Amino acid sequence: MPILNKAAILAAEDLKTETVAVPEWGGDVRVRTLTGTERDAFESGLVADGGKRNLDNLRARLLALAIVDDHGARVFTDGDAMLLGGKSAAVLDRLFDVAQRLNGIGAQAEAETEKN
Repeated sequence: MPILNKAAILAAEDLKTETVAVPEWGGDVRVRTLTGTERDAFESGLVADGGKRNLDNLRARLLALAIVDDHGARVFTDGDAMLLGGKSAAVLDRLFDVAQRLNGIGAQAEAETEKN
């Protein structure tokens, strides 16, 4: 395989997506892998002041980063996470599971890492 240069690395389309049917909302939702910057911001938000774990609105915070439109642009802003958190827990759980899997986040990802 060739050694990639800066331009080739930056031009690579490496953000995978998965379309999930959400009949409760009347259509499909596209979930994608996070960018490195988004992942770092999400992970830093998992720690509250004093070093405690911050799980408040966890599902919606991840989904606000991971739900994108047909062009790959985020549908929600960081500030929309509270609004998104007001939606059905069942739907958020289903989408959260996809976002976790795509991004290698959570207990399932930890179990896969331990197997290897």
